Amino acid sequence: MDKNKILIELYLPEYEREYDIFIPINKRIGTIKSIIEKSLEEMIGYEIKDDSNFYSKDTGKEYDFQLLVKDTDLKNASKIILV
Repeated sequence: MDKNKILIELYLPEYEREYDIFIPINKRIGTIKSIIEKSLEEMIGYEIKDDSNFYSKDTGKEYDFQLLVKDTDLKNASKIILV
């Protein structure tokens, strides 16, 4: 496995769907969110919202858009929610 990526589980409560996604650790959370939202828009008609964000499914912690993934507590098998 590529050491520059981690596998996360993304949950979309609005659609009651989960996705396993590899994300690069050297990108900002905001960039990752943007890319994922655009992909979801194309795949399932996800409606992009300006105020949406990633949250830890376990702790409810909100992830800062400016942080690099590697500077957060995200690791392989982390579960996050997009709301």
